[in-house]
Parts: sequence; structure tokens; C-alpha cells
Amino acid sequence: MKIIDSVLAMVRPVRFLVVAFTCALLLLTNAFPALAIGTTKSDPTEATQQLNQIQRKADELSTQEPPGLDVYQKNTSGGGLNEIQGTADIDKMNRPENSQNATTVEDKVNDFLDKVTGKN
Repeated sequence: MKIIDSVLAMVRPVRFLVVAFTCALLLLTNAFPALAIGTTKSDPTEATQQLNQIQRKADELSTQEPPGLDVYQKNTSGGGLNEIQGTADIDKMNRPENSQNATTVEDKVNDFLDKVTGKN
């Protein structure tokens, strides 16, 4: 019993330090939640023009009767993703045309298994 009392007596000051450290950590993480140090600042007007056009088209379509299939096919035939979005950020999206060299999950698993078994 004396051993347990002596261990608890030694842990008591350390317990205070752990609580103080935890409180300080919580205070700092709540005060500075998203410090983006080292990132480049983007132009705030760069994306808003595309978004405003998309919003305008969506507002126009919401006030009209639902268009037929031929209207959708005509509006999306210009290479856009859909009628509203058009070609906005099409270069950032993955699709079959720009994903020919992509590695599939099956290829990654096969490569890993080959490395593990020593076949590679």
C-alpha cells in the first residue's frame, strides 16, 4: 500500500502539468483554427465570374418550364459537362479523356502484392 501512495504522490505534480498543457493546447487550437501559413493567396474575383454565370443560368432555368431532351442535348453539345455548368473547370475534373495514364486500385494492389511476394 505504501508503494501505491508513493507513486501517487510523485504523479500529482505531473498531473498538474498535463492538465495545464491540455488547456493551453485547447486554447491555442480554438484561437487559431486555420492558419494557412505559406499558401499563395488567390484572386477573389477569379472564380466569382464563373459562379455568377452558373447562378444566372440556374435562375433562368428555374423560372421556365422544364425543357425537353432535345433542348438539353443542344445546350450540352458544346463540350460542356452539363447545361448549367458548361465548361467551367473542365480541366480540373477527371474524365476518361484525361485519365488514360491513371493507375487503378487493382494495379496498385497488384504492384503491392508483387513487392510483398518478391515477384517485382
